[in-house]
Amino acid sequence: MPELCVMKTAILGAGPVGLTMAVLLQQSGIDVRVYERDKDPQARIWGGTLDLHESTGQRALAKAGLLDRYFAMAHPMGRTLTDEQANVIFSVKPHYDAPEINRNDLRKILLEGLQANTVLWDRKFTRLEPQNGQWLLHFDNGTTTTADLVIGANGGMSNARQYITDAIVENTGSYIIQGEVYQPEVKCKAFYELCNHAILMTAAEGRQVVANPRNNGALTYNVISSDIPALDFHNTQSVIEWLTSIFSHWHPCYSELFRASSFFAGLPTRKISLEIPWKTHRPLPITLIGDAAHLMPPFAGQGVNTGLMDALILSENLVSNKFASISAAISDYEQQMFVYARAAQAETRQNELAMQDPAFSFKKRFE
Repeated sequence: MPELCVMKTAILGAGPVGLTMAVLLQQSGIDVRVYERDKDPQARIWGGTLDLHESTGQRALAKAGLLDRYFAMAHPMGRTLTDEQANVIFSVKPHYDAPEINRNDLRKILLEGLQANTVLWDRKFTRLEPQNGQWLLHFDNGTTTTADLVIGANGGMSNARQYITDAIVENTGSYIIQGEVYQPEVKCKAFYELCNHAILMTAAEGRQVVANPRNNGALTYNVISSDIPALDFHNTQSVIEWLTSIFSHWHPCYSELFRASSFFAGLPTRKISLEIPWKTHRPLPITLIGDAAHLMPPFAGQGVNTGLMDALILSENLVSNKFASISAAISDYEQQMFVYARAAQAETRQNELAMQDPAFSFKKRFE
């Protein structure tokens, strides 16, 4: 049996995947600490809501004993599909089997499943090195710590990846502008009513708008396209002007949405290739889970679910008696992960290419 019970485990990143990993290991008596760059647990996590799939994400939360909390805090939401003139062309009933949850709410659930002081905040990981049979981890605030096992769960731009693979982040060709509106029922009433308490999805001319009117008190949305120029997202008014110009021939409620927005962020969609073999000779036990391992765009809803599957499989391997060593338990997890993560990336890429087609319609995804 791997002697993990006496090993000190460091998890980099307090996102859903890293925290789930910590809960699963801690429940088995493992000495685990999570190191997170956010200043504190209240730091806002930007991004759309998450829906956890029954066969992956929900399995991990069930194993952690937190699935009931997820269903209690999440919101079942339908889908409203419209054309660019705000004509409803299709609707889908609320998804009670995979409700949407705000990212901070999910973090709260997972933190409540951990012992006090498991997460150390304001710890942005910078580098590590082997020292006296352990990993020595360095953080940007000048602190250090040691661990016998390091699990990188610190996102798509993880600087722990270099110790495991030479794969680099690649842009996939799409770009996402994220926006938000508080008090949408007042500030963009027509668009809010068009959503009808469901996730609104519109596609035309190779551009998409996907909006959620119930994201922890705000309406949040993404504008997705492959031809978005460089914009200054600190200059909110300039982004509003560009969006209203590009979408000027769409129904006026879309321009109303853009003008009501108080915040924008922009990011290219990225992936990490799994075609480059991972390093088999590592001085000490280390691996990656979640976006750090298999970053992919959000076009199939697979990212967090694939990551939670990582946490489930790796945690089970590490505490089982099936493997002769920690390295063998990690290797088995990685072999499994490469199979299902490649499949998730392939599905995501297929969806992305379809969305870049001017004739794309979200309707095809729900028929």
